Amino acid sequence: MMTLTQELRIADERAERVGWRGWAALVVLMLPVLLVSVDNTVLSFALPQIALDLEPSGAQQLWIIDAYPLVLASLLVTMGTLGDRFGRRRMLLIGATGFALVSAAAAFAPTAALLIAARAAMGVFGAMLMPSTLSLLRSIFTDRDQRRLAIAIWASMFSAGSALGPIVGGFLLAHFSWGSVFLMAVPVLIPLLVLAPILVPESRDPHPGRLDPLSILLSLGTMVPIVYGITEIAVHGFSPTIAVLFAVGLGFGILFVRRQLRAETPMLDMRLFQRATFTGALLVNLLSVIALVGFLFFVAQHLQLIVGLSPMDAGFALVPGLAAMIVAGLVVVPISKRFSPRIVVPGALTLSIAGYVTIAVVAGSDSLVAIIAAFVALGIGIGMAETVSNELILSSAPPSKAGAASAVSETAYELGAVLGTAILGGLLTALYRGGLVLPEGLSPSEAVAARETLAGAMHTADSLGGALGDAVRDAASHAFDAGVTTTALIGAALVAIAAVVAATMLSRSR
Repeated sequence: MMTLTQELRIADERAERVGWRGWAALVVLMLPVLLVSVDNTVLSFALPQIALDLEPSGAQQLWIIDAYPLVLASLLVTMGTLGDRFGRRRMLLIGATGFALVSAAAAFAPTAALLIAARAAMGVFGAMLMPSTLSLLRSIFTDRDQRRLAIAIWASMFSAGSALGPIVGGFLLAHFSWGSVFLMAVPVLIPLLVLAPILVPESRDPHPGRLDPLSILLSLGTMVPIVYGITEIAVHGFSPTIAVLFAVGLGFGILFVRRQLRAETPMLDMRLFQRATFTGALLVNLLSVIALVGFLFFVAQHLQLIVGLSPMDAGFALVPGLAAMIVAGLVVVPISKRFSPRIVVPGALTLSIAGYVTIAVVAGSDSLVAIIAAFVALGIGIGMAETVSNELILSSAPPSKAGAASAVSETAYELGAVLGTAILGGLLTALYRGGLVLPEGLSPSEAVAARETLAGAMHTADSLGGALGDAVRDAASHAFDAGVTTTALIGAALVAIAAVVAATMLSRSR
């Protein structure tokens, strides 16, 4: 049986540079990437309006964010493998159609429960979209230099979408209801459905082996309990039920790995994880996304609910950091040709650590300059780290397994999004509730609303008005910013762990 190293060497020897058609296909593949990144950022900025309109509980507010990545993370490996077998372009088109339809339904959800259900359905089709875009890049750009640039553009489009999301979303939220942010999916995905069959070549694993339903069930049995348990910790804290969920997920995970190791044609090639570079790059992805999503979770609320900016103005305040992330992702391409990833990634992440420490120091102040500078530092570090780590993940896998490798990479990304909200967002929520000291004179219902979320406290303060309303507002702001200090230091520690992983596990070669 051919070793993984031999497969990679043969793939590199057969690599050919693509012409204009390949780059045109890249442009088409950027559409779903742009959509997903815009959707993630817009949702953070739309959350205060959703909270006021649908009045979700604290648990429902977290689930509005987490339902999508929970389902998506649970299905990515399955969908990536199905793309390898049945065609990556086909999965892309099915996912785009379903995502557009469900997004339109989410825009008109009348209750928090139905919005959560729509977000979960979006996760099913999103799991078809994301591995397909990255794996198709691997099959189109076989030359590593071209692929490195293509992946830098791919990663930068995530950042560009994040930068565009607050501005477009802010405009929509200023003139329309929050449902308009979901309707954006329709005009973005229609060009994809028209152009992808023309410009994007179909690709699949030439030797996919048989479909293994048991492996699919085992992968779901692994991911769903673990991700659900993490989310529940953020809302209710640790409990025996959480321990059972983790045990169940771990048990199914062990069975999944054993089945893949014994199978002649496994659903997921476990040999990939024997390469320290592949595993290290995945961990860098995971920890970096946790830090980024956690940062956006509390900064978006601080800018709108405490500083008092409109959604659009809050989006503009974050544009410099997101633009820095885009530029850093492109600038790192020539740098990575001269220096080892073991040097480039830890050096970049040092800037992200500085950004989080800055937030911890200035928490409690309304200094926009400090917040913008902190996000610029965070964005530069994560922009560089994500480009290098994604390229290492794809280059560590043979082209025939591009879908599975991309799915694992996207699983780390989406799991990071869940953990970013669950760990940092959940911790901040717990610190806010524990540190909130409400003034006398509130009714029980007003006190419950103020303790549930920061948006609930500000709405209560506005409805009360006068000195009592100002006292509620000041108490909520103080409790929230005090929680941000602790949360930011934990975020800095997570980025530091990612830097250590990069320094010890990534490739020494340029």
